[in-house]
Amino acid sequence: MKKQAKSKTPDTVKQEPFQPDTRRALDLAMKLMAIPGTSGQEGQVAEFIKAQLLGAGVPTSAIRIDSAHRRTPEPGDTGNLVLKLPGTTRRPRRMFSAHMDTVPVCVGSQPVLDGDILRSADPNAGLGADNRAGVAVVLNTALELVENDLPHPPLAFCWFVQEETGLQGSRCVGKSLLGGPKMAFNWDGGSPAKLTIGATGGYRLAIEVRGIASHAGGAPEHGVSAIAIASLAIADLFRNGWHGDIHKGRNCGTSNVGVIQGGNATNVVTDRVLVKAEARSHNSRFRERIVAEIEKAFRRAAREVKNVAGATGAVTIDGRLDYEAFRLAPKEPCVEAAASAVRSIGREPELAIANGGLDANWLFAHGIPTVSLGCGQLNQHMISDSMDVAGFKDACQIALRLATANEI
Repeated sequence: MKKQAKSKTPDTVKQEPFQPDTRRALDLAMKLMAIPGTSGQEGQVAEFIKAQLLGAGVPTSAIRIDSAHRRTPEPGDTGNLVLKLPGTTRRPRRMFSAHMDTVPVCVGSQPVLDGDILRSADPNAGLGADNRAGVAVVLNTALELVENDLPHPPLAFCWFVQEETGLQGSRCVGKSLLGGPKMAFNWDGGSPAKLTIGATGGYRLAIEVRGIASHAGGAPEHGVSAIAIASLAIADLFRNGWHGDIHKGRNCGTSNVGVIQGGNATNVVTDRVLVKAEARSHNSRFRERIVAEIEKAFRRAAREVKNVAGATGAVTIDGRLDYEAFRLAPKEPCVEAAASAVRSIGREPELAIANGGLDANWLFAHGIPTVSLGCGQLNQHMISDSMDVAGFKDACQIALRLATANEI
C-alpha cells in the first residue's frame, strides 16, 4: 500500500471530488457475480476480495477475518472480512459494508451486458446483483482510496456473511475489529438514491409436530396425523387473519409458513412434521402477538386431532429473534451525510423504510447508526435478477464521496 500522506488541506475547505474508475468497478462486479457463494459458502468471494486488496498494496495486517461463522446457527466456511484503514484527516471513523452471500437461484450466474442492463446469460440462474453489486461498490471504494492516496477519515470496511439466512454475519460480527465507527453505510438492493433508514423486525420459528404412526389402510383410527395437525393450524391462522399480510386495528405485520417437511409413504399415518415459519412487524409488541397466535394455533390443532383411544399429538416450538426493528431520524448525521452525497451527484434522496431485514438492523443494535443504499439491483431473488449499470456507477460515486467525507 502506498504511504498515505496527511492532507494539507484543512477539513473545512471543500475539495473537488475524485471520480472513481467505474469501468474497473463494473468488471469487479461481473467477476464477483460469477463466483458461487450462497449463505455459509462465501469463502471464494472472501478470497477474491482479499486478493484484490493485497494486489493494491494493502498490508496483510490490515485485513482480518472474524469467527462469526463459528457462532452462527449454521456453520460456514468463512467469517466476515474486515479491512481497517487509519485516517489521513481528523474525523470520526466511518464504516462501509455489504454482504457476500447470494440466494441459491443465483448459483451459475453468467454476467453479460445487455445495453445498460447487466443480466445472467444462463436462463436458469439469476445474476446475483444482490449483493455482489454491493460487494463491488465497497471493494472499489477501498481500492480507490489506497491506490490514489486520497484523504479520508479513519475507515472500516466489512463484507458480511450469511445475510440471506437471517443477518447472521452482522449479528455475530467481531465488533472489536471495526474500530468503533460512529456511523455506517451499507450497500444492498435498489436505487442508489434510496436511503433506507429503518427496517422491520423478524422472528423465526421451527415447529416440530408429533403424531402417532399407524397403518393408513389397516388401522388409521389408531394413528394421529402430524400432517393433519399442521394443516389445521395453518388453516386456522389463515381464517383468523394471522397469516400473510396482517392488519389488526392500527397494528400491522406479516407472517409466513415457508417450509413443511414430513412423511415418506402414503400407507403410513405420518407421525412427524417439521414446519418453519416467520413473523415480522415494525412494532415489536405486535410481532410478539403474531408469534403467540402462531404458537396457539398449533397447540389447539394438536389437541383437536385424536385417535380412537383419545390420544393426541404434541408440538414443540423453538423460536429466535432474527433481528429487531429500527428507525433513524432524518436528521441523524449518517442520514444527512448520505443525503448530501446523493445530492452531490445530481440525484434527489428518497427516504425509505424496509419490510425486510438488513445488516443495518444488527449494526444499529451494536450501536452503529447505519443507512442502507442501493446499487441498481433489480428483481432481487428471482431468475430475472439484473442490475442497472447507470445506477451501479452512481453508487460508486456516492460511496467514494462518503469515504472521503467529501459529500457536502
